Amino acid sequence: MQKGKKRFSLAITALTALSVALSGCGGGGSAASGGEGTSEKPVELIWYTIGTPQKDVDTVMAEVSKYTTEKIGATVTMKMIDWGDYQQKMQVMVASGEPMDIIFTSSGGFDYVQNARKGAFMELDSLIEEYGQDLKNTIDPAFLEGSKVDGHNYAIPANKELPQQEVWRFNQNLIDEYKMDTSGVRTLDSLEPLLKTIKENAPDVTPFAMDKNYIPYVPYDYVIQNLPMAVKLDTTDYKVVNILETPEMKEALTTMRKYYQAGYIAPEAATTGSTSDLGTSGKWLLDRAQTQPFADNVWSTSNGYPITSTPASDAIITNNSVQGSMMAISANSEYPEKAMQFLNLLNTDATLRNMVDSGIEGTHYKKTADNRMENLPESKNYDMPSYSLGNNMLLNLNPNDPDNKWDEFKTFNESGVDSPILSFNFDPKNVSSELAAVQNVKEQFWSSLMTGTVDPETYLPQAIEKFNQAGLEKVMAEAQTQLDAWKAENGK
Repeated sequence: MQKGKKRFSLAITALTALSVALSGCGGGGSAASGGEGTSEKPVELIWYTIGTPQKDVDTVMAEVSKYTTEKIGATVTMKMIDWGDYQQKMQVMVASGEPMDIIFTSSGGFDYVQNARKGAFMELDSLIEEYGQDLKNTIDPAFLEGSKVDGHNYAIPANKELPQQEVWRFNQNLIDEYKMDTSGVRTLDSLEPLLKTIKENAPDVTPFAMDKNYIPYVPYDYVIQNLPMAVKLDTTDYKVVNILETPEMKEALTTMRKYYQAGYIAPEAATTGSTSDLGTSGKWLLDRAQTQPFADNVWSTSNGYPITSTPASDAIITNNSVQGSMMAISANSEYPEKAMQFLNLLNTDATLRNMVDSGIEGTHYKKTADNRMENLPESKNYDMPSYSLGNNMLLNLNPNDPDNKWDEFKTFNESGVDSPILSFNFDPKNVSSELAAVQNVKEQFWSSLMTGTVDPETYLPQAIEKFNQAGLEKVMAEAQTQLDAWKAENGK
């Protein structure tokens, strides 16, 4: 649905393409001294991040810079790149040596692991030790440990929800109007009575909202996000399998085809980039999303009508969830020490974190209590994706948020179960050409299969054959070799 204030890592799912090769990046220079009480000229930190560019971003960053100049002797210039353009534009700018200091990265948007290995990001271990001790003591240690690449940290994860849990979301107005019961919903098949009811009674409503990035949930963890190879969550043998050949995915695709033919899914789902228009209009019954504590409040506030949810999966800690929102320091940064001082401050200083998130007090929002706020009309000019901007647990509470919101986040994080392959990061350098060919096949078949647009009886065997011709079996064999070595090394 539409992107709005207090948004978390839902929008990022659209950015799943693998990064292409980057040119090598050189090392960064030393930071100028400066901080509280300094008279030296502040350095300028350039921060590239994801999200629809906001009208007031320069105005807010001018206020941020006054604060950071006092604190660490640095100003901040933020450059926002829209969701659909971020991956490609960042690849080009990093490869060309465009000046930058801080870079948003994730498992799905400007791929964290691959770009760390290609030299786009600076190794942060020593910088964290020298300038990031406060940050280290604030962020859940599972984030820093789980986001290491080959034993090293190359970015600072946002302190937010740690597990990844899928939920079915419902437009509660329609649930109430047609007196439907969502309490028994869990599996894909269990949706059918709801979809049938809305199709028969409200023909102008899309029963099952989805875009081209939709993938039916199956209990596997993908070795590379949303490419066919995966490991079952309850595995004992750590076998890498083609997800398209698993009984769970075959069954799910058959159900999706049935739903598509019944008219529960929009005919153009396989080519739809976003369902934000449906979110604005309220003309949808249900969809699937990743959740966090009190997510229903966030979704309801953003859309302007009640949205409820029920679980579609267990809460699993995966590489994708640990690496879902991170900030790296460019390998070409002129001021890596200052960049780390800024990241340390951003993740530990509530004044700075809330200014970056919500804008200027009195202009974009008003405080209603020490840790509570309400958006003002001008907030429409500074509507930021909260999940991408640092430690979420420093944020002010919105009107609908309970007092114990961040305590519930900690409880939710503690409840997560580790994926069997958490912290295993596949290195594709030995099969890079095959992986590129596999990605091309995915572009041809994936969305139409996953959304039920084509018949899996016909197209699934064709897709499997095309993937294998492109070299998927070789990629899987390489992944299996690496996973076996990782398993032995970690005593799994």
